[in-house]
Amino acid sequence: MERKIKLTIEYDGSRYHGWQYQKNAISVQEILSKAIKKLTGEDIIPEGAGRTDQGVHALGQVAHFITKSKIPAEKFVPALNSYLPEDVVIISSEQVKDSFHSRFSARAKHYRYIILNRPQRSAVWAKKSWYVRGKLDLNAMREAAGYFIGHHCFKAFCASGFSVKTFDRTIYYSEWRKDGDFLIFDTIGDGFLYNMVRIMVGTMIDIGRGRF
Repeated sequence: MERKIKLTIEYDGSRYHGWQYQKNAISVQEILSKAIKKLTGEDIIPEGAGRTDQGVHALGQVAHFITKSKIPAEKFVPALNSYLPEDVVIISSEQVKDSFHSRFSARAKHYRYIILNRPQRSAVWAKKSWYVRGKLDLNAMREAAGYFIGHHCFKAFCASGFSVKTFDRTIYYSEWRKDGDFLIFDTIGDGFLYNMVRIMVGTMIDIGRGRF
């Protein structure tokens, strides 16, 4: 009897080329698929809620897969973690209805971008933030962030060569906040294009530098 299992996953994306399978590079999806294979003996490609880009970390990526295994749903947490590297961890697992789909059942997606803004770079935060020197106009960046809210065509904020049915996306939340030497950008939307958040942040940094 087949069952659909939902996983909530946390990972450090520093050494991965994003979530999705890559021909000549390692991905989180591939690592997880291999762990499922070792555990159940099944060739399964888990479906993720979002395709995070290279180097992007996740605190709550959701994925699902269908299995014939009789392993209790909640036991997939310790079982899969025993086969996963230390930078990929299953936080929770549960059986869900057949109608559930990690991508299409998602109500929204939340991205956070962290800027370290101080004279010196950081050894600890090197892979967890973007180091930007010089004074930034946070008020101008906050004003710019507000323009992203709503339903818009984001083609200008998508990496070139990316094929998609529509460049339209809806952004529900877009806000900067300051925490010591860090400037933190949070955005919530119904979906994001390839490199969309990085390009948004890069544009707002240019605005903060007075380049527009």
